[in-house]
Amino acid sequence: MGPDELHQPGHAPEQDGGPGLGNGSGHLGPDMARPEGSPAEPAPAPRPTEMVKPSRAGRNLRAAIVVGLILGAVALVSLFTVKVTFLIYVAAVVALGMWELARVMEARGIRLPLVPVAAGGAVMLGLAYYSGERALVAALGVTVIAVLAWRMAGGSEGYLRDVTAGLFTLASLPLMASFVALMLAAPGGPRRILAWLVVTVCSDIGGYLVGSLLGRHPMAAGISPHKTWEGFGGSALACIVAGVLLLTLLLHGSWWQGVVVGVAAVGAATLGDLSESMIKRDLQIKDMGTVLPGHGGILDRIDSLLITAPVVWLLLVIFLSH
Repeated sequence: MGPDELHQPGHAPEQDGGPGLGNGSGHLGPDMARPEGSPAEPAPAPRPTEMVKPSRAGRNLRAAIVVGLILGAVALVSLFTVKVTFLIYVAAVVALGMWELARVMEARGIRLPLVPVAAGGAVMLGLAYYSGERALVAALGVTVIAVLAWRMAGGSEGYLRDVTAGLFTLASLPLMASFVALMLAAPGGPRRILAWLVVTVCSDIGGYLVGSLLGRHPMAAGISPHKTWEGFGGSALACIVAGVLLLTLLLHGSWWQGVVVGVAAVGAATLGDLSESMIKRDLQIKDMGTVLPGHGGILDRIDSLLITAPVVWLLLVIFLSH
């Protein structure tokens, strides 16, 4: 979900009562003393203190900030205490994301093979952390076979559709999260994870600040009408600055490596936002869920984080391997 969206004011809510119904609660109240046929008095305008102005992002900004801080605090505490607790935290978030995706797909008549995808995804995360890339690839292959076999029990109707949905879910959630496990298991793993988190979050923050203040030119009107080029520029600047600082001060790399990480991260994060917008348009929904006030669903929050994980992991393997 891109944070640089411009607010689009919605329609005012309908009043409960019609003309001549007074307070709209089913009682006529003082209006019953009016002569029959006289015009109803207009409802009093709300006092200024009763008018709530939503944020330019179209969401409850205060709730979004509070939820974001809580999620970030839990991530940092688990990351720098016992590393495996952070892996459990990631697995729980991914599991909730798969549940959200299964629900919205079911509403469109798609039966996601959730059991083999969830079980195989958990194995992939564990093997990536404890055994590395080769074990992850093997677990991915076995899980694909399990999805093909599991769905056979449901008959041939919709088989290709449901299997495709299962493989899409497997690739976009557990597989992407497995690169987080690979980063965590590497030397200096918590610092690598912190760099990935910060550079991705900076894409959201930079895009929101610049997009909400200066956004005028739509970036992809047919996909996400409120995402602007100005917001993308803010995301790029924030990611590059964060990348340089993180690579040089936290990971002891070079400044130009930080620039590369920042550019790659903003490209991947933006692609993640746009891809999820395409999915939601295809499924004809606004949000993937409602579990996070101000954000929507878990998938609305982690889309850019997941897609940047393999990109940042690969670059850090190249830059920090010697």
